[in-house]
Amino acid sequence: MNSVEQRKKHIIEEIERVGSVSVPNLAKALDVSDMTIRRDLTELEKVGLIRRIHGGAVNARGRSYEPPLALRSTENKAAKERIGRYAAEFVAEGDSISLDVGSTIFEVALGLEGIRNITIVTPSLAIANLFLNRSDVRLIVPGGIVRPGETSLIGDIAHRTLKDIFVDRLFLGVGAIDAKAGLTEYNLDDTSVKQVLINNAKEVVVLADSSKFQKIAFAFVASFECIHHFITDREPPKALLTALKDHKVVIHVVTEKETTII
Repeated sequence: MNSVEQRKKHIIEEIERVGSVSVPNLAKALDVSDMTIRRDLTELEKVGLIRRIHGGAVNARGRSYEPPLALRSTENKAAKERIGRYAAEFVAEGDSISLDVGSTIFEVALGLEGIRNITIVTPSLAIANLFLNRSDVRLIVPGGIVRPGETSLIGDIAHRTLKDIFVDRLFLGVGAIDAKAGLTEYNLDDTSVKQVLINNAKEVVVLADSSKFQKIAFAFVASFECIHHFITDREPPKALLTALKDHKVVIHVVTEKETTII
């Protein structure tokens, strides 16, 4: 595994899995020198993803820390693309939908290219930009404060606009999903917007790849009783699967080879 980005991804995943890593163990696992690992750790520490300790590193991410959108867009990209394409099949001509913010929901938006005469409500400027020149799409973007680096609209203005709009279906992204905590998010401002979107949707479809399983972010978004469908790339662990099924959530597992509905 010689790609710098692949090594960094492995390091972050290992730290999240066990809490800490050592330079010698990483060098052996990745078949590179100790010096290469130290350089990788230094770069990861500079962007706030890890914290260096003697001989290794530990997790620097608190529950309120969310990696930048640019980084999230490259993480688990293949899984997000599959999830997004599958979710786009839920949309039919004449539907009104809300598209939340985030890298996975962006993939849903990309999958809507051939669907005509739909109404799209979104607090994401990146997603809205995809439909600016679509005469067959009625695009509704709330006002609000632009969240730096995220291109999402937040604040009271966004909240007041969205609370008066009701749609057939919401495609919702989340920071984390846990059997006991439910749906959680890293940013409080995003959380309040998501809650309005949930309240005003006839059907809620949650999208999350398996890296978000059994994790708890900073702020509570919603319980599982608000969800109708959950689309992911791997069958959830037993506790999460049971919690979702107890609330009658339909689970769609989209892998490279097949799609399973649980």
